Amino acid sequence: MYPARRCSSLLHRELAAVCLSSLGTRPKKPGLKKSSLQSPRHCHTSVVHPPPTRSNSSPVLLGSLQVCQMGSSSSSRLFSTLAQTLSSAALADPHVDSDEYEYEQADPDALLRECEKVLRNRPPRFHRDFMMTRACSLQNAPIRIMQWNILAQALGEGKDGFVRCPMEALNWSERKYLILEEILTYRPDVLCLQEVDHYFDTFQPVLASLGYQSSFCPKPCSPCLDVHNNNGPDGCALFFNRRRFQLLHTAHLRLSAMMLKTNQVAIVATLRCRLTGRIFSVAVTHLKARSGWEAFRSAQGAHLLQQLCDLTTQSHLEIDDENRTRDGESEEGIPLVVCGDFNAEPSEEVYRRFMTSPLGLDSAYKCLSEDGNTEPPYTSWKIRPSGESCSTLDYIWYSEKAFQVDAVLRIPSEEQIGPDRLPSYHYPSDHLSLVCDLSFSQQPHRLM
Repeated sequence: MYPARRCSSLLHRELAAVCLSSLGTRPKKPGLKKSSLQSPRHCHTSVVHPPPTRSNSSPVLLGSLQVCQMGSSSSSRLFSTLAQTLSSAALADPHVDSDEYEYEQADPDALLRECEKVLRNRPPRFHRDFMMTRACSLQNAPIRIMQWNILAQALGEGKDGFVRCPMEALNWSERKYLILEEILTYRPDVLCLQEVDHYFDTFQPVLASLGYQSSFCPKPCSPCLDVHNNNGPDGCALFFNRRRFQLLHTAHLRLSAMMLKTNQVAIVATLRCRLTGRIFSVAVTHLKARSGWEAFRSAQGAHLLQQLCDLTTQSHLEIDDENRTRDGESEEGIPLVVCGDFNAEPSEEVYRRFMTSPLGLDSAYKCLSEDGNTEPPYTSWKIRPSGESCSTLDYIWYSEKAFQVDAVLRIPSEEQIGPDRLPSYHYPSDHLSLVCDLSFSQQPHRLM
């Protein structure tokens, strides 16, 4: 075990201000609170055919955006500086919160063009269309949700053994642009990520400059810390558009199974939509991986469901009297969206637990199927030394009575993914991103 393995709590808040010292940020008035962390590095080899490259796009240099200056050698100052800074001394004030700072705002279109410029020698992204599940109007104010296990850098290069993915495809100096390009293409209102090990030096500052508020919860004993030259522990991160939503409450959970605390975590945020005034909670989690752990995952899922029930009921009770239930309306909990890499196929018990939960949850991606009841054939497709794995592991759950699914981003075909599977030169993770548009049902929820 490397000496880098140490309790994640020692790294929690101390790192935020260290990062900010290099970002050109300025303190703002005390705001809503959160927590955060760091990330990793190292690689694998194998032989893969060089893919076709992108067409040249005209670059737009973001000289005015200090926080988003990213690039290959010359334009990666921000990230290299931050990576060095993160290994330096801890903060004098351990209570500094990264969201208590203001960031110079970025132009998302310009940043997307910068991504395309850096990635011009890589093949183009998958083309993925949205399937509209019902007619919707702007009056419905749909909420775009994105769920994605982005693959921790330390694990991708140092542990996961993607035998058909070459070392160059996993190079962080370009892979971070592939991740950001995917996010910028779909521009979610709420973004739920797993295996985040570059929160402080990449995702938090860049997405803050795009108007996102965020929270990060590291795994207590992240496997990233066993990788030489790692960038810190990986964990779950939740981002939301601060112009659209007001944060009412955030909870970080350490999941239990069979009365034992586990290495898996979750974040639950309760938000108020500024457009509609409606309130809902969104959760992000990442359950235990590997076959043979099905009962363990089921126990983790049961604990998470109980916590979600308690938190949404508690948040409901804390809402101001003017927002309380009107006479005659049901005392249901706050509506929920739950995103995660469950590491479980639909045949597993943990999936059935969520489907039959008293919280009234349904899976958004079933809308892609002809019968409306079947999950996609895969959300992850990889080749490891143990063999090829094509699995459905990732889900976006939503309160069926409170939300309607307006649109779902299609899953790329086997031909699009290619024979070397994922990750690859044209896709940065072994998991596909899931994106859907949800809107509140026309019947106002009991909190309105």
